[in-house]
Amino acid sequence: MSNILQMQIEKYKIEEHNQKRSADQQRSFEYLATSLPNVNSILQKLQDFQIAIPSWALGSGGTRFGRFSIGGDPRSLEEKIEDVGLLHSLNRSSGAISLHIPWDIPKNASAIKALAAQLGLRFDAVNSNTFQDQPDQQHSYKFGSLQHTDKSVRKQAIDHNIEVIKHGESLGSEAITVWLADGSCFPGQLNFRKAFQRTLESLQEIYQALPENWKMFVEYKAYEPNFYSMTVGDWGQSYLYASKLGEKAYTLVDLGHHLPNANIEQIVSLLLMEGKLGGFHFNDSKYGDDDLTVGSINPYQLFLIFYELVEGMDERGMNHANDLGWMIDASHNLKDPLEDLMQSIEAIKIAYAQALLVDQEKLEDARNKNDVTRAQEILQEAYRTDVRPLVAQARINVGGVREPIALYREQKVREQLIKERGQKTVATGL
Repeated sequence: MSNILQMQIEKYKIEEHNQKRSADQQRSFEYLATSLPNVNSILQKLQDFQIAIPSWALGSGGTRFGRFSIGGDPRSLEEKIEDVGLLHSLNRSSGAISLHIPWDIPKNASAIKALAAQLGLRFDAVNSNTFQDQPDQQHSYKFGSLQHTDKSVRKQAIDHNIEVIKHGESLGSEAITVWLADGSCFPGQLNFRKAFQRTLESLQEIYQALPENWKMFVEYKAYEPNFYSMTVGDWGQSYLYASKLGEKAYTLVDLGHHLPNANIEQIVSLLLMEGKLGGFHFNDSKYGDDDLTVGSINPYQLFLIFYELVEGMDERGMNHANDLGWMIDASHNLKDPLEDLMQSIEAIKIAYAQALLVDQEKLEDARNKNDVTRAQEILQEAYRTDVRPLVAQARINVGGVREPIALYREQKVREQLIKERGQKTVATGL
């Protein structure tokens, strides 16, 4: 057992941290709770809400110009799982890990599954990779994978996705996320209709390999790495694929995969209405797919998205915690990856808590009366409420830390990781 794993099970450190801050926490929470008639219900929803951590997000990020290690990056899948376990021990909201194949192929599935269980983790959706050429593959994806004009290339990509499903089955996962870099960089390069049809036929073969209780998430992206067209370029194209594939196929929304100023909250609402929203990849962006810390650029938009999620899920009688897939997908170019993830999770929980505060009946009444001013006031009243004591109390109630980053730094976790793993380790993935 590594030193970092040993540290995760020392509950007294969490208790000591919380005890020192208990008076401040009680005072701030009780002040807020007096104005919330449904505080216990909100606390329970916050306690149940879990956000998956992708295996590729535990190491330092970078750009195409360079990558700068912060030190102590996980050197193996086992160490990545240990890092997620550490996060979960601090915030009690990171109870799942999402693997990207072939970056993180489990060599011993039963041992990997046992390690995750020891840390209170489950395996979220598995992710395929046909946007890179691997050293041992026969055919290149330079001109696409599932859309490729060459049937042998398409078969290679299909077989890879089916292999990913099998890895997921061995770990207890119940979904696969398919993101395609397929598209074109120049006019005339592709026949759009034929590329769509080839992609659909390829996805249909993968869909047929899904176990009975599995879902397929079809992710979209407006541009990059192809800049003239993407074969799954927006939510409409993803919805079209998912609708044609069948009831186990859904659209997956990555917050960074939209053109600037796209109304993501409206997209969410309509996909929920159609029963085709599968889940989320959370991040934030200023210009494009920047993959920044969740809530760091536009927290109000994040709140508006969560408002539509809560309203739409409640309308359909859905379970907030389990009926959609929630995951962070970000790149940590300058920060300690674990600190960045803690900030992202906090931002998600805050936006979710604020959305739960919206008075739906009053808002609907304002809408019916076309009282635009009142409707805005109702939304912003919830958004401007400081719900951090509420989020912290939910975390404390299930054994987490009031201030996760503070305890992380007090215990010098990054320094311990560097001492154990080295200064210049490089994690697989981003």
